[in-house]
Amino acid sequence: MHDLGHIKRVQKIVLELAANYPEANLKLINLSLYFHGVIHLENGEKSIISFLQSKGMSKRNIDLVIRIAWDSEKNTSAETIVSIEGKIAHDAHLLEGGKTFLIVKTLCTGVAIGKTLEESLQYLQEQVLGKFHCLLPEAQELYALKEAYANDFLHDLQNHL
Repeated sequence: MHDLGHIKRVQKIVLELAANYPEANLKLINLSLYFHGVIHLENGEKSIISFLQSKGMSKRNIDLVIRIAWDSEKNTSAETIVSIEGKIAHDAHLLEGGKTFLIVKTLCTGVAIGKTLEESLQYLQEQVLGKFHCLLPEAQELYALKEAYANDFLHDLQNHL
């Protein structure tokens, strides 16, 4: 689900979060979002570095883009994310799509890979809810609301299956 729609949804949240951090480099955050989905591939990081070098980007900025792309992972350890740009990118990925998106993404992905409704709901309960955490205070509040909504939805649905 790392398509342009994903990038645009995350960029929207980046703008909202970055409004509180004027020192954040939005250009580097946004650039890193485009590489988030490919940095894991074999030679992904090398390919990104080569591409950015071919565009004349400084080594310092390339290093920052790579770091932010890795930081944006939802399961990246909070202790390893030191830059405000990394924290914004990380939290924006978790907040993607608003409060309903944990449910929507889990159910759509489940259908796409051939899971039953019950299997998808079990995945949401066991592998998603309570497993990830935002780093910025304002994002923590929003993510808590998102998880509470998903928990309520999950319990209501399970009670009627």
